[in-house]
Amino acid sequence: MKLAVINHSYRYEMEKLVRIFMPGEKIEVTDSKDGCELVTAVGGEISVSAAFENFNKTLTAPLCADNEMQMGRMVYRILSEYTGFYPPWGVLTGVRPSKLLISTQKKLGEGGAEKYFKEELLVSGEKYELAKSVSAAEKKIIESSKPMSYSLYVSIPFCPSRCSYCSFVSHSIENEKAASVLLEYTEKLKTEIEQTGKIAEKLGLCLESVYIGGGTPTTLSAESLSAVLNTVKNSVDLSSCREFTVEAGRPDTITAEKLTAIKESPADRISINPQTFSDKVLANIGRRHTSAQTEKAYFLAREIGFGNINMDLIAGLPGDTPESFEHSLNRACELDPENITVHTLAVKRASGIGLNSPETAAVNASNARKMLDYAYKKLSEKYSPYYMYRQSNSASSLENTGWSKAGFECVYNVFMMEECHTVLACGGGAVTKLKAYNSGVIERIFNFKYPFEYISDFDELLARKKRITEFYRTYF
Repeated sequence: MKLAVINHSYRYEMEKLVRIFMPGEKIEVTDSKDGCELVTAVGGEISVSAAFENFNKTLTAPLCADNEMQMGRMVYRILSEYTGFYPPWGVLTGVRPSKLLISTQKKLGEGGAEKYFKEELLVSGEKYELAKSVSAAEKKIIESSKPMSYSLYVSIPFCPSRCSYCSFVSHSIENEKAASVLLEYTEKLKTEIEQTGKIAEKLGLCLESVYIGGGTPTTLSAESLSAVLNTVKNSVDLSSCREFTVEAGRPDTITAEKLTAIKESPADRISINPQTFSDKVLANIGRRHTSAQTEKAYFLAREIGFGNINMDLIAGLPGDTPESFEHSLNRACELDPENITVHTLAVKRASGIGLNSPETAAVNASNARKMLDYAYKKLSEKYSPYYMYRQSNSASSLENTGWSKAGFECVYNVFMMEECHTVLACGGGAVTKLKAYNSGVIERIFNFKYPFEYISDFDELLARKKRITEFYRTYF
């Protein structure tokens, strides 16, 4: 469809809102109304006009203090009437609804924030309650972070094979060249961790959490994984560390030797991610394991002594149905991990997934809504939502939500998502995020994305880390 943007600067916001209603459609944005199905304009007033087959409608409103929000509501109302679909997050397109709610509650109070979300942002009652629950849980974790607190993130950007939905900078070791670089990458990573630890020590920073992510860290051999974990142990002061996570992720990479290596390190939390318990759907997305392997890996982790396990599921995978998703979620609940994180599939251009036709995307969006509705009801029985975010191009613009048993909330997830303290990051594709505690200033230091760049330009990467010290001298 063609979207006209006339005499205003809200192009990105209007296009993003239209995509929620028309998943998979090619949206052409122009500054001329000729031949456009939807025209958004600002002149003597705000106007939104629709001219679809068998549907014509125009809404106008006086200019106001927030023309963008007013125009968004008008687009929402017209497209809701045209499609019969009322997006549950209303006109809210941001990735952190709970963060917005926390700041709005500070300004308007709880009652004022609820009114703003429901009446101005058009957020549904159910999603408002979800945001409210998450923000309450996040506040407790955020308030525990002190001015000199930080978290450490370590990236292992390798996987045994690439999932069709993946858009991360992650390399399949099926590629012989990528496999050959693993050992060299690990040696450089250990050096970066050591140097980062020295910087943190000199600045007097206080470590709150460690997260080893990827990719799939357990793509490494048990020996290499142990070497990385021991480097962390020997490079940073773990005396104040509240949580140490290793993303085991793919069940086809998990062995007793690797789990033992993790268990013998300071790590106390792991993820084992089925994504689905349907073998048919696993095959559709290129996961080279079965649901039986997921369960075997989970039980093995319990035998070795892990008492804090997360499992990820994804709503909206190709070939999945509301019924098969229910089966997957029910099975995950039966296994009884401490955390269950439910993601909504986000179709990115860098992924290889084929859900971009309007018809397929519309069906997938409808299914994803049913899946998340079921997840909310089922998980509420013994888990509580504690963190949440949204991604671009996710089905129906729905959310990803972490659910936890009491006392097992992943503090790193909250610290990272809500940007409440510094995250020092090591490895390919990792991004250090520096946070000035009082002023709220945030500054990022980007590592090279690809392992080959990471290795070849390693000296430059280390030089960039000097900015960490400069930042703290400026803002603390």
